[in-house]
Amino acid sequence: MKSCTPVFCAALLANVLVAQTAPAPVPAAAAAPPPAPALSVRELNAIPFWQLTPEQRQQIGQLTAADHADMMQQLGITKLRPGRNGSTAAGTPNQANYDEALANPFPDWPEALVLKNGTAVTTPEQWWQQRRPEIAEDFEREVIGRIPANVPGVTWKVKRTLNTTLGGIPVVAREVIGHVDNSAYPAVTVEIKMAVVLPADADKPVPVLVMFGWGNMPDEPTPKFPGQTEPPAPPSQDQLIASGWGYVSLSTSSIQADNGAGLTEGIIGLTNRGQRRKPEDWGALRAWGWGASRALDFLETDPAVNAKQVGIEGVSRYGKAALVAMAFEPRFALVLVGSSGEGGTKPHRRNFGEAVENLTGTYSYHWMAGNFIKYGAVESSFGEKGANDIPVDAHQLIALCAPRPTFISYGIPERGDALWLDQQGSFMATVAAGPVFRLLGVKDLGVTENYRTAKMPPVNQGLLDGVLAWRQHDGGHEDRSNMSSFLGWANRQFKYWPPARPADQAVMRSDRNSHLVHTQLLAKARQGGISLYFEGDSITRRWGATDYPQFLAHWRETFHGWNAGNFAWGGDSTHNILWRLRNGELDGVNPKVVVLLAGTNNLGQGVDDAKVADVTRGITAVVAEIRERAPLAKIILMGILPRNDIPGIMPAITRINDNLARIADGKTVRYLNINDRLADTNGSLFEGMTVDRLHLDLKGYQVWAEALQPVLTELLGPPAATDTAPPPTGDPSAAPRQP
Repeated sequence: MKSCTPVFCAALLANVLVAQTAPAPVPAAAAAPPPAPALSVRELNAIPFWQLTPEQRQQIGQLTAADHADMMQQLGITKLRPGRNGSTAAGTPNQANYDEALANPFPDWPEALVLKNGTAVTTPEQWWQQRRPEIAEDFEREVIGRIPANVPGVTWKVKRTLNTTLGGIPVVAREVIGHVDNSAYPAVTVEIKMAVVLPADADKPVPVLVMFGWGNMPDEPTPKFPGQTEPPAPPSQDQLIASGWGYVSLSTSSIQADNGAGLTEGIIGLTNRGQRRKPEDWGALRAWGWGASRALDFLETDPAVNAKQVGIEGVSRYGKAALVAMAFEPRFALVLVGSSGEGGTKPHRRNFGEAVENLTGTYSYHWMAGNFIKYGAVESSFGEKGANDIPVDAHQLIALCAPRPTFISYGIPERGDALWLDQQGSFMATVAAGPVFRLLGVKDLGVTENYRTAKMPPVNQGLLDGVLAWRQHDGGHEDRSNMSSFLGWANRQFKYWPPARPADQAVMRSDRNSHLVHTQLLAKARQGGISLYFEGDSITRRWGATDYPQFLAHWRETFHGWNAGNFAWGGDSTHNILWRLRNGELDGVNPKVVVLLAGTNNLGQGVDDAKVADVTRGITAVVAEIRERAPLAKIILMGILPRNDIPGIMPAITRINDNLARIADGKTVRYLNINDRLADTNGSLFEGMTVDRLHLDLKGYQVWAEALQPVLTELLGPPAATDTAPPPTGDPSAAPRQP
């Protein structure tokens, strides 16, 4: 199943934020349905958990309880402490602590850079040869379990291939099945399912992010928990493709079931030949990580993939699994750990939200090694054990990823990333891992405080300058709200720059803010009442934006009565304008006039003949798209404005503008060039025309207004006394400012 992204968010509240007790009773139905036919454990585990019948849940619960009891018997445990309850209601038993003053009963965590014999680790050699093996051994024995030596091999086969698009970009998607050799125990079959999706037009091998989830192809719906809402960001897969990456959707349930009933099935059950686990055997987190390694085996055979730039990602329980996979699979080049909580980046020793005991009870014990249950024991042959008895902690698991790029992500409680996850404790653990990254010669978070006193930075203020990175976004229990920040950081780590795309190819902007703007503009388009439609980039946008009040006042003064709507967005190239037009921002608006200023963001250093031709094609494509979607509208095509921020760019702008003049027919498309009123014959801007040698100042907008007004009067008539255009919009991330 896909973790809290946000599919599992509701399940988290329903199942995790409670003590480890019997399942909650299901309300009686008005009329009892006929009993569901009995299914095998394998069949049950293929059903999304929210679609299980009460009888099927009971069946899984009974099998899980029996397996859990067997492990407790092996360990000599007769009683466990109950897990914390996340409810804040008064009188709730075993209530989780959310008081920071009580959160650190064990403030001194195991040292990352001190050997078990007390010797300080001061060199990389000591880390690799002595300390890292000590930490890894403790994790394998006590926390996550060991991968057996006799795990059978995997044979991969492409089941089908699909050519489609994501975010307007052509991709090739392959459904790939990995058959695990079960000749030694045919009673258990494991068929690993994944979808490998790569850009179709890449001219070199691309980085790839392996994402724990459903293994679904682009044409297959992602199972959705009833009532879930989508976060205000483009799907992570679309963001990856738009950034020139590929991705793998890896089905966790096809590797190992997410419950204790399935421990005699899946890869754990196959390797154990249907028998129950021993205390040091691997749990589901390690099994999912093993499956990700096998996916990486396949990717290494694909020449379209840069196998040295393959990362691993997951959220919630899959965030835990992604961290484990990164720590124990050196071939993974980076990791995005989303909202992982206890068992992930949350310290076991923190008394805040979820606790160790929540992972030793029947709901979650299967994620861990059997031995981990010891640390919830209150009565046993060895006495009582708790969090402070665990020989390792979360900061050391993060440290095992060093010196490879490691990005820790969380959301905010107000949007569903519950305090239960202990964002502050996870930040402390990330800080505490920093000395290992520094020892190995790379930059950590850059936080100077001791982990005991370090405080999280504000929401949306990332610490992204190092190989170790942290960012808490303002979304919920998901990481797609952090994906654009992650990709910018990851591209810097990899020194990877997405390939340039033809200017007439529609490309979605992958950042969350642009997605929010697109939603705004769609809503504006649906309101109607627009006769005059402006399209373009930041030069146009600022004129009619709420976050530039002085320019907005001039906009209103200039265009009131012509029903003007501003649909431009900052940073857009022709690729992005095309995508927005093709995704609804002009549909049904039916303006009488469209003013288009585009192309400056397609330019860069060293513009040659090919670039001039490419930008011309891009603007031509935008004009054609407008004509198709608003066939009755007249188009005022602006020449690209002068800019003095790029030396030597003006000759190229002049050549492009000469081409644009030839697009205009003087009737449907009119060409308007105001450059001689903004700059001299050499292209040097007149004083006061721009604020930064690119963006217009009020004086520059006045020049543009004076050039437009007679044309608009001809096409629309004099401005009316009233105006029907929708209210202006602005940058969702910006406060109002003076230019």
